[in-house]
Amino acid sequence: MPCLFIVLALAAPRLVVAILWFATHWFRGVFPSLLWPVVGFIFLPTTLLWYTAVQHWFGGQWTLWPVVGLVIALAIDVSPATRAPRRRRAS
Repeated sequence: MPCLFIVLALAAPRLVVAILWFATHWFRGVFPSLLWPVVGFIFLPTTLLWYTAVQHWFGGQWTLWPVVGLVIALAIDVSPATRAPRRRRAS
């Protein structure tokens, strides 16, 4: 079940953030205000999920593997493949 949730998080991170927000206490105590989770939900949802995972699973220690995961999450969030496809003009 956790592997399925991770695959779902990569495919639809905003859906997973919403499920975690309403069904669990995953985000409680991680952020000092509501602003950062909302901004993360809108602009960088995969990075938001990874940041909270590091806070829970790694105790907030930013060693090599959490930083590598953060770089990968940022690459997923800002990659052009995650944006809506545009129609190409016929040449």
